Amino acid sequence: MLRGLARAAARRHGAPWSRGSGGRAGVPAHVVDLRSDTVTRPGPAMRRAMAEAVVGDDDYGEDPTVRELQEKVSELLGVEQTLFVPTNTMANLISVMGHCRRRGSQLLLGQESHLHVYEQGGAAQIAGVHSHPLPDLPHGTLDLVELERVLTQGLGNPYHPVCELICLENTHSSSGGRVLPLDYLRQVHALARNYGVRVHLDGARLMNAALALRVPPARIVEHCDSVSLSFSKGLGAPVGALVGGPKDFIKEAWRLRKALGGGMHQAGVLAAAALVGLANAEEVLLQDHQNAQRFATGLRELASPICSVDPSTVETNMVVVRVVGLSPEELCQHLRAVSAEEEKQMGQVVSVLLFPWTERSVRAVWHRDVSAQDTELALRKWEFVLRQLGP
Repeated sequence: MLRGLARAAARRHGAPWSRGSGGRAGVPAHVVDLRSDTVTRPGPAMRRAMAEAVVGDDDYGEDPTVRELQEKVSELLGVEQTLFVPTNTMANLISVMGHCRRRGSQLLLGQESHLHVYEQGGAAQIAGVHSHPLPDLPHGTLDLVELERVLTQGLGNPYHPVCELICLENTHSSSGGRVLPLDYLRQVHALARNYGVRVHLDGARLMNAALALRVPPARIVEHCDSVSLSFSKGLGAPVGALVGGPKDFIKEAWRLRKALGGGMHQAGVLAAAALVGLANAEEVLLQDHQNAQRFATGLRELASPICSVDPSTVETNMVVVRVVGLSPEELCQHLRAVSAEEEKQMGQVVSVLLFPWTERSVRAVWHRDVSAQDTELALRKWEFVLRQLGP
């Protein structure tokens, strides 16, 4: 389902107060921003690394910091080469264009996948590729029987588009950060190979998936033909992503990056931030996962008829909360607002920022700028709001 509610809420609410700034009516507010893991700000170590980065012209392949990042991540992901690009959306589009070389090729993907919903239909708009969305199962997977049916329906048939690519997403954002099982990835890859189709993995949050599965990222990537990895989500960099795959694929990806306006010059200042994010990724992401699980457990213990959550579905840094009795947008407004009454009852005021996710749910996302203490404050605010709304 298209997450229009979230985007509309963002436009209405505008920029949030900064952490610890004054709230409405002059009441000091502590802000806990759970809208997304893209809202992080570079810390001192990351800013220092950016300022001190050794740079060259990456458009000529001469930036040493970009080369260091690409080589390090190639080894991490177990691929022959990687290419640094501005965004994960561009990394995904480059991958689609690199695999689907004829206009009108068919791409199979989940109907709730980020590539299908949130990337402006770039596969069709720019690449001339026909996307065929399939229903997502609750875990973020696709039904393998249906996948094979669609794969085979156009074989040798001049009336159907030729399927050339399957795109998967791991972790799966719209299902609440669920992790695709390794056996499922293996089955999809085997099925694709049987019909001469390739598999691209949208790995924007691949490091979260690897941590949850307790395997090296390469164990996940071995089941696909190309992969993208974002540095500006859980890894905390302000910008940047990589596309990875075989050497000949990355050679073509370089040309496509240039065509899409993604060629950069002294890009080492950005690659340096990504290297810092990678350096402490396991420690930081583990804390994010633990905080999300703590929140889900704490919210369930409140036993509210208004909000419910199943902690067993919280596998990484996201929590999807089902809402009844009022709209998700109204709940978000209550959690954001601060008042003198809250200060009187709780001793301080907390503004929790999050978006409506569907017509009956909100999604909260943990990241390196939300601590264990922030998580407890968010729970206290949630408890206060539910008590105010309750009978």
